[in-house]
Amino acid sequence: MHPLLSHIRRQVPFSEADFDCFLKSAELVKVGIGHQLIHPGQQVQHQYFVLKGCLRTYLTDAEGKEHTLQFAVENWWVSDYIAYYKDQASLFEVECLEDCQLLKVPKSGLLTLFDALPGLERYFRKQLENAFTAFQTRILSNLHLSAEARYQAFVMLYPDIEQRVKNYHIASYLGITKESLSRLRKHRSQTEK
Repeated sequence: MHPLLSHIRRQVPFSEADFDCFLKSAELVKVGIGHQLIHPGQQVQHQYFVLKGCLRTYLTDAEGKEHTLQFAVENWWVSDYIAYYKDQASLFEVECLEDCQLLKVPKSGLLTLFDALPGLERYFRKQLENAFTAFQTRILSNLHLSAEARYQAFVMLYPDIEQRVKNYHIASYLGITKESLSRLRKHRSQTEK
């Protein structure tokens, strides 16, 4: 079974015929490590479903410091959603941290399919609900949890990602230095013994 169909069916009932109709509007994209899928200032008219690979969404501030907002791995969606939904220029960069295979889904085709395939609209509504909940949880974590608690939450959310991304990417996601991340990892490995 196609990974996206399996993902959709975990959320809503969806027939193979409806999925085939949806898939006609999508494009398989293969991009290499280091590829910038989205750049700041770009108009964003697509969402991407990750079939294979790892990406990150980040912002570079005025001092040149990177702030990672999200990692996207297999069976995750990625885009600059502010730009996508508000028809604004992108603020973020989406970078491939590994060679990636993605399904590129155009906004215009998706909006048309929502009328024809109500299950698809329910699926994307559930995706938005989950994303909104995750982002609010992350904001609350950053406001009141210690760095150690944020790191533990990160490991639970992305259990296999530490072998796939660079330390400074994780540190920028957690809002800490690489040195602090190293101390947290050392402490965690000692407590697990």
